[in-house]
Amino acid sequence: MKKIIFCLSAALLIIISMSCKKSDDESTNLEGDQSPMGQVGTTISSSSIAIAGVSNFNGTVVALNNGVSSYNGSAVVTNAVIKNMLANVPQLTIKGDTVFAKDIQARSTTEGIEVFSGLRPGILVIYGAGAGESWPIEGSSDKRTVISKSTDDDYPYGFMFIKVSQIDEPVTGALKSTTGLSKITYWANHRFGLVGVQFEFSDGSTTKFPLYTSTENK
Repeated sequence: MKKIIFCLSAALLIIISMSCKKSDDESTNLEGDQSPMGQVGTTISSSSIAIAGVSNFNGTVVALNNGVSSYNGSAVVTNAVIKNMLANVPQLTIKGDTVFAKDIQARSTTEGIEVFSGLRPGILVIYGAGAGESWPIEGSSDKRTVISKSTDDDYPYGFMFIKVSQIDEPVTGALKSTTGLSKITYWANHRFGLVGVQFEFSDGSTTKFPLYTSTENK
């Protein structure tokens, strides 16, 4: 059971991050100036160590138009269960052990991050939001809610500790029933952007992935 859960977690990371179905409405309530993290050439990656059979997860901003960044991404997937799951996602291309995606749409500003692609589009992070604040998830009755906001440098990030906001996203409906996923948790920092994502399942088990971006807010 644990092996299946790890497989689902890794597959969900790729599907949520790399599915390229574009939202029909790219209007935004996200404020702030253009972030360097959305500029062409910026890269995003995860752990260099394989997690649940996934390694070399990375994405690169290849275009920036009207504040919306387009990413191309890939990941090496050696787990056959995960590859079989991803093979059913029409927006992804699999060649051998490598999964490719193109034209992932997102907006990065000095105030937060908004995604237009993937299974659950909408504002992902608002850096200045306080504990208890929330905002809707597009196409869902669920909301993303700030659970906590650290006042001390207590979150491990690379070789340092940083302050973070923890944003929880409950999962309901078809996604929950088909995957057993009950919650997604994001950790974000105003300087480094999205620094971690964790998947929690109905049995209480979790799998967490660190995230690193090559540029940062000033």
